[in-house]
Amino acid sequence: MYFVVNKTPIPVVAAVIEDAASRVLVAQRPEHKHLALKWEFPGGKVESGESPEVALTRELREELGVEIEIVRALPRFTHDYGDVIIAMIPFVCRLAPTSAPPHPHEHLAVRWIAPAALDSLDLAAADWPVVQSYRA
Repeated sequence: MYFVVNKTPIPVVAAVIEDAASRVLVAQRPEHKHLALKWEFPGGKVESGESPEVALTRELREELGVEIEIVRALPRFTHDYGDVIIAMIPFVCRLAPTSAPPHPHEHLAVRWIAPAALDSLDLAAADWPVVQSYRA
């Protein structure tokens, strides 16, 4: 029996959410999911028919209970995890003035962190190019 691994990149959005203190928000993945306990920039899959911006707004509302404002796009890239390839679509964002504080609905934890301290985290591999382009 042969299995074919899907190598079509899955479009995924991610948000580098900044706060007024120049920190960024990271979220820790749950134990039962792919990349268990890794830290990541929140986001998720782009559904059929959605623009990346709509997908990001939806995902952050579902995952964190927040409303966002997109500040700018960061460069897109693909990342191969072996079993899946993602087409990463990152954005720099901030919380909307009327947003609730972030709450981990689908993550173990969320944390505001100085960008320089990101190096100390066990980040998901696909998030390192996001860090590099954010810092550039």
